[in-house]
Formats: sequence, structure tokens, C-alpha cells
Amino acid sequence: MPDKANLIDAIRTHNPTAPVNWLAGFSPEALRMYLDHLLSTLEPKASAWVRPGDTPAMMTRSTAA
Repeated sequence: MPDKANLIDAIRTHNPTAPVNWLAGFSPEALRMYLDHLLSTLEPKASAWVRPGDTPAMMTRSTAA
């Protein structure tokens, strides 16, 4: 698995509006999942991104204090 910095760089290639400091708050596994989701948008519309079964459909995060 690529390290966290490489994942953040790859994400920002496809979503340059995502702040580095915000992305840095996520685990490497979460970043990898998000990158996979972003990359799926480059596929033809006939394909679909499938959410991993071990993750909830809706999630929230609270802001850092």
C-alpha cells in the first residue's frame, strides 16, 4: 500500500480542492478507499463503484477542537 503522503498526492491529482491538512486526518485505508472511488469516476458509466461491505453507507466526522 502506498504511504499516506503518496495517497494524498494521488487524491489531489483528481480532486485538487481537497485540502492537504484535511486529508491528513484520515487513515491510509480511508484515503485508499476514497482514491479508489475517485478513480472509478474515470471509468465508463457502465461500471459502478461498489462500497465495501464493512463500511456504513453514511458517516459523519466532527471537527477538531
